[in-house]
Amino acid sequence: MKYLFPLNKLNFNIYKISIKNKIMVLVGLLIISCQTQNVVNKDKKYSKNQFQKNIRDYDIQAVLWQQLAAEHRALSYQAFNLAKLRLDTYLTKKKSTNKPLAIITDIDETIFDNSPFNAKMIKSNTNYTKKNWAAWVKLEKATPIPGSLKFLLYAASKGVEIYYISNRSSNHTKETVSNLKQIGFPITDKKHILLKDSISGKETRRQIVYKTKNVIMLLGDNLSDFSDLFDNKSTIIRNKLVDSLHLKFGNKFIVLPNPMYGDWETKGIYEGRYNLNSYQKDSIRKAKLIAY
Repeated sequence: MKYLFPLNKLNFNIYKISIKNKIMVLVGLLIISCQTQNVVNKDKKYSKNQFQKNIRDYDIQAVLWQQLAAEHRALSYQAFNLAKLRLDTYLTKKKSTNKPLAIITDIDETIFDNSPFNAKMIKSNTNYTKKNWAAWVKLEKATPIPGSLKFLLYAASKGVEIYYISNRSSNHTKETVSNLKQIGFPITDKKHILLKDSISGKETRRQIVYKTKNVIMLLGDNLSDFSDLFDNKSTIIRNKLVDSLHLKFGNKFIVLPNPMYGDWETKGIYEGRYNLNSYQKDSIRKAKLIAY
C-alpha cells in the first residue's frame, strides 16, 4: 500500500522517539492512508455509476434559474410588455378585416410555471413519464408566469379573443380549464382551449383558429408554438430558420424563456432519439459544447 505522503518529509525526527511511539505513529499513518484510499475508491465507484444514481442532476441549474433567478422574471415581464406594446400598436393602426382579432398562446412555461414538477423529478431521481406528469396536472397547482395574466386580461379587455393551444393531453382538459380559471385567465371555455389528441404538431389546431379569426400574435416557449416549419428539425436547421424569420420575433412571435426542456433539447441536442440512456445523453451534451 502506498502512503499519501512520504515518511521522510514528516516534521519530526523519528529516530529520537521511542520504539513504542514509532510503532504507534506508523499504525496511525496506515489507518489514515487506508481511510483515505477507501474514500477515493468510493468516489471512483460513484463516478462510474453517477448517471444511474443521479439521472436528473444535469437539470438542477436550469430549474433553479427558472424558479429563483430575477433574470427569468425580468425576461418574462419583458416579453409581455413587448406583447402589449405590439397589441396597442396594432389596435391603433388597425386594418379593416371581417375576422375578429385573436391571440394564440401556448400554456406550459408560457403562461403556466410547472417548474415544481421538474424539481420533483430531480429530487425523486426520475425522468418524465405520462404518469408522473398526469399526477402533477391533476394537482392543478401550476402558477402564472410573471406578466402573463395581466397581459391576457388586457388583451381580452380590448376585445381580442384568446386561444390556448397546448400539447397537454385532451384527457387533461378538465384539470387544465380548472387551473386556468383558478388563476383568473380570461376566455377559458373549452372552445378556446385546444389540447393534443393524437398529433403533437400544432399547425392543424392553429389552422382551425386562422379560418375564423385574424391572429395578430402568438406566444410560446418553443419554436413549434409559432410555425410547423420548426417541427422535428435539427439544431442547425432551427437556427437557420430563426435567422430567416428574425423580423417575426418581437413582433408577431413573442418567445418566453424555458431552459428546462423543449424541442431545443429533444429534437435538437438529441436529434429526436428518445431511447438514449443517461450516460449517452451526458456524452452528447458534452460533445456538443462549443469551447475554445
